[in-house]
Amino acid sequence: MRVVSPDYIFSLQPDELETAALELFHYQYQENALYRAYTDALRIQPRQVSSILEIPYLPIQFFKSHQVVCGQFEPQLVFESSGTTQTINSRHLVKDAAVYTRSFMTAFEQFYGPVTDYVVVGLLPSYLERQHSSLVCMVQEMIVRSGHEESGFYLYEHDKLYQQLQWLEARGQKVLLIGVTFGLLDFAEKYTLELQHTIVMETGGMKGRREEWTREEVHAYLKERLGVTVVHAEYGMTELLSQAYSRGQGYFETPAWMKVLLRDENDPFQLTAGKGSGVMNVIDLANIYSCAFIATEDIGKIHADGRFEVLGRLDNSALRGCSLMVS
Repeated sequence: MRVVSPDYIFSLQPDELETAALELFHYQYQENALYRAYTDALRIQPRQVSSILEIPYLPIQFFKSHQVVCGQFEPQLVFESSGTTQTINSRHLVKDAAVYTRSFMTAFEQFYGPVTDYVVVGLLPSYLERQHSSLVCMVQEMIVRSGHEESGFYLYEHDKLYQQLQWLEARGQKVLLIGVTFGLLDFAEKYTLELQHTIVMETGGMKGRREEWTREEVHAYLKERLGVTVVHAEYGMTELLSQAYSRGQGYFETPAWMKVLLRDENDPFQLTAGKGSGVMNVIDLANIYSCAFIATEDIGKIHADGRFEVLGRLDNSALRGCSLMVS
């Protein structure tokens, strides 16, 4: 089946996503025992599924309780979500590391151009200190592929980062400063800059490290302190192998093999592909060997032009949908 080929997925045009998604749905129904059991529990007949609105979306909580895989394989990568000692972390078993690399590199360069144009600076404290972070894996590969000796990670070396950014700005060098929210805020508290050649990209994640701020508050503060006109953002998660990007205002765009739909908070099986607000379901066709159809716990809004916002998290959602099956 051609859909399991990365060459097919990463060369899709936007109007080809539905056809590819339906093909991958049938493949994953056959090859992913968990997804097949979930689909059967919903009494969905795969042969009757003819639209992305009819595809069953696997509750994201299953990545905490089950191995979400097609067939059997020895994973080349294992991604694990962050959490506390009281929580169960999600685990995503990645059959082919090259698929993940191709997904994030193709998407980034679609929106921002060649990574070789940038010095890539990762400000990922706490993430860098733990294993199995998909974000660290992504930024590490971008650092290597940038080809600039100034590219690298920073944990808490704010003085060094400040000096480095000043030097790169003076040279007119394009920089991607990508960091978790609390890391960027900690840095911006100490220093003010006028960054004209630097993209500041936040990836979310307060993780109890600071008082929770709204996205608007975070972006306003970073713009004031770092001298940028907009703050960019990346939307990704352990359970996905693709990312959406915001180039300002918190409005995210997806690559052609990724799509966000909305479901009704009170009826998780009522979906819409149009504009409005609701709980986000994500199609990520890069999840060839796990599950490409994920019901997240994020609340979102889709605008008329297809871009989306992330508004928050759904409360008390852990058992919704999962109660259809017994671990």
